[in-house]
Amino acid sequence: MNILVVGLNHDTAGVEIREKVAFDGTKLGNAVNTLKGFPEIKENIILSTCNRVEIYANTDNTESAGKRIIDFLSGFHNIAKETLEQSLYIHNGRNAVRHIFRVGGSLDSMIVGEPQILGQLKDAFDFAHKVKSTGIFLNHLMKDAFSVAKRIRNETKIAEGAVSISFAAVELARKIFEDLSMESFMLIGAGEMAELAAKHLIQNGVKDVLVTNRTFQRAEELATEFNGKAVEFDKFLDALIHTDIVICSTGAPHYILHKTDMQKIMKQRKNKPMFIIDISVPRNVEPEINDLDNIYLYDVDDLQGVIKTNIEERRKEQERAERIVDEEVEAFLRWQDTLSAVPTIVALREKAESIRKEELEKFFRKHHTMKEEEIRAIEAMTNVIINKLIHSPTVALKGETENKEEMVALIRRLYGINEEK
Repeated sequence: MNILVVGLNHDTAGVEIREKVAFDGTKLGNAVNTLKGFPEIKENIILSTCNRVEIYANTDNTESAGKRIIDFLSGFHNIAKETLEQSLYIHNGRNAVRHIFRVGGSLDSMIVGEPQILGQLKDAFDFAHKVKSTGIFLNHLMKDAFSVAKRIRNETKIAEGAVSISFAAVELARKIFEDLSMESFMLIGAGEMAELAAKHLIQNGVKDVLVTNRTFQRAEELATEFNGKAVEFDKFLDALIHTDIVICSTGAPHYILHKTDMQKIMKQRKNKPMFIIDISVPRNVEPEINDLDNIYLYDVDDLQGVIKTNIEERRKEQERAERIVDEEVEAFLRWQDTLSAVPTIVALREKAESIRKEELEKFFRKHHTMKEEEIRAIEAMTNVIINKLIHSPTVALKGETENKEEMVALIRRLYGINEEK
C-alpha cells in the first residue's frame, strides 16, 4: 500500500487550466465513482478548489495508478494529455504524505496560513467517505492531516496577522478601538476592497453602519445588505460627526474629504478618535488630515506595509510548522509500517487459537466427566498460555524496525503460516 498524489495548483497551472480541471456538482460524484472502478486504485479522494485540484489515492502500484489517473483527467475533462502533463505534479510515498500534510496546514497555499483550505480538505474527505471511496488507509491519513493542521494553528503564529487589504483594515481598527461593537462605521463609495473590509468589520462586531455613494440607489442596496442606513452623498460630512470608523473608496479623481472639513467635524466630535482608511486610487482623503489630533489616517500603501510585515512574520513561523509536518510524517509512516504485519499477527493468533481449541476438544473427549467449573478453568488457563506465547512475536511485529518484511517472513516460516492468508 502506498499514497499517491496527482494534481496541479496555482504555482503550476494558470486559471484557464485550473478551471477546466475543476470538479464541481455532479462532476465530483461521477469522478470519485469512476476512480473507484480502477483496479489500481484502492481508495481515492478528490480535492477541488479555485487554487488546486488534487487526487489522493491508495495504491499497490504508484506508477500504474499515476498513469491511470492522468489518462482519467485528460479524458474526463477533454484536455490533451500533453497539455495537462505540463501542469501536473506527482508525489508518492513519503513525499505524498508530506504534501498532503502541508496542504492541510496551509503551508502550500497561495497565502500561507489561510484557514479556508482545511475546511475544503475536510469537505473533500467527508464526501469521499460518504460515497465509500476511502478505507482504513486514507481515513487514517486524513485524520492525521487534520491533527497536523490543528498542531500548526496551536503551536505557531502562522495564521496571525492580516495578509489582505480588507483584513489589514480590520486589524488596524481593532488596535485603535478596544470594542468594535461600540463604534459606528461609514462606507464612502462602493469599491470592491472597501466593501470586503466593511463585511469584515461587521463580522467583527460593528453594528451601527452608514453607507453613502454618489448613486443613492447603490448606497441603499449596500445599506440593506449590511443592515445599515443609506446617507445622501451631499450630506455625508454631517454624518461623520457621529462616525468613528470610515472606509473611503470612490472613483473620484480628487479629494472628497479635506483637512478643513475634518477640523470642523473633530471640534463637534469633541476630539473623539476617528479611524479613516482611504483605499481609493487616486486618494480621496487629503493626507494632511493625518496631522490632526486623534485622527488615524491610512492609505493603500500603509496597508501594504502592514501586510508585508505580517507576511514576513508568517514566513518565520513557517519553519516551525514545517518541523511539525516532518514529525507527523514520520509518525504516519511508522503506523503504515505496522500494517504490513497485521495479516501475520491475525494469522498467528488464529493458528494458535485453532491449536488450542483442537487440543481442548481432544482432552475433553477423554475426560467427559469433568465439571463445568473445571472446564472453564482449563479453558482460561490455556487461553493465558497462548496469549503469553504469541505476545513476544506480536510485539516484535508491531515494533519499529528497518527489516519489517524480513521479520514478517521469518515469523510466518517459524510458525508454519507461510501459505495462510
